[in-house]
Amino acid sequence: MSDAIAQQTARPLSLTGLFLKFLRFGALAFGGPITQIAMLRQALVEEERWIEPTRFNRLLAVLQVLPGPEAHELCVHLGIIARGRIGGILAGLAFMLPGFLLMLAAGWAYTRWIAGEPSVAGVLLGVQIAMLAIILRAVVRIGQHVISDRWLALVAGASLIATLAGLPFWLPLVAGGLAYALASRPVPALAIVLIGAVLAVLLYPASAPVVGTTAAPNAGASAAALFLTGLKGGLLTFGGAYTAIPYIRTGTVGRGWIDDATFLDGLAIASVLPAPLVIFATFAGYVAGGVTGALAITAGMFLPAFAFSLILFEKLEAIVENPALHRLLAGVAAAVIGVITATFVQLTQATAEHIAQPWVAFALFTAALILVWRVKGLWVTPAIVAGSAVLGHAIAL
Repeated sequence: MSDAIAQQTARPLSLTGLFLKFLRFGALAFGGPITQIAMLRQALVEEERWIEPTRFNRLLAVLQVLPGPEAHELCVHLGIIARGRIGGILAGLAFMLPGFLLMLAAGWAYTRWIAGEPSVAGVLLGVQIAMLAIILRAVVRIGQHVISDRWLALVAGASLIATLAGLPFWLPLVAGGLAYALASRPVPALAIVLIGAVLAVLLYPASAPVVGTTAAPNAGASAAALFLTGLKGGLLTFGGAYTAIPYIRTGTVGRGWIDDATFLDGLAIASVLPAPLVIFATFAGYVAGGVTGALAITAGMFLPAFAFSLILFEKLEAIVENPALHRLLAGVAAAVIGVITATFVQLTQATAEHIAQPWVAFALFTAALILVWRVKGLWVTPAIVAGSAVLGHAIAL
């Protein structure tokens, strides 16, 4: 345990005490990463003084550059400060446990009583339209932070086009990151772009855009494939949990294991639970592969959040101070904006196929978008979800 924590407590914090402390944080983790980080800051920086405010701010800046849910990564890092790496593991597990268990229960209830029921189809369609508005707002919000110059805007635009064309997810990310990192050297940057274009031509026939599919739950959904899907999402979550959406969707909807409607339902449920929003992966994994699938995809999603702190604890801040790495990660983040924008377009197309009253649906989408854009507070997302559910019957086929 660090000297700072030892000075603030009458006796060393036990591992059980550490686990219970972060379990409480996890049970109160409503409202998204900003609210969750504020809660951690208030309790552990201002009240208990586990870490100096300036170091906390520097650590937060580092974690925002790296992929993964920042609030969860903070818990792991703070747990290491308190009781070493075992403390980091316990803190991270405790913080995610309430949301994970609640999402497991939600997935069980959904598959048992809700999925495929005609009586609730309209309700869920309204919720799905509201989630599209929430995703669009997230894309704009994240983009405002990530896209800071015209070159990053070009990277995002090229990534959008490449994703809609059905190219593999890694191509725009690699090309965008390298091109922006080498932007001050025109010849290598141009070479990267040309290589990317050649690969696009060669790979296009073997690729296809992910479109809405009919779900086939538990039909060939292997634990290994779901783990890799979660790992892909965890490694590519730049700028917020919404950036994991396209990668989890590709690994579940793209394989025909769930459909887009179910995927959006999982996002809606996750948005009102006390957990990092990436917990929606647990829902997708449960519907696709039962409890085993849920455990596998969740392990993959959260593994990077543990690994960055556990493996690089002493060197984390120094590594991210490298300017070249900053530009590479900025390019990748811009490419992710293009990918998630393309996913929004594809989800909108899939949802539109089930709408009988497009003008009513458009009005619902617009109202939800205005509300999420202009109003702040913990109650906004639950209110949007509830209101959209009530109006959903008017737009269903």
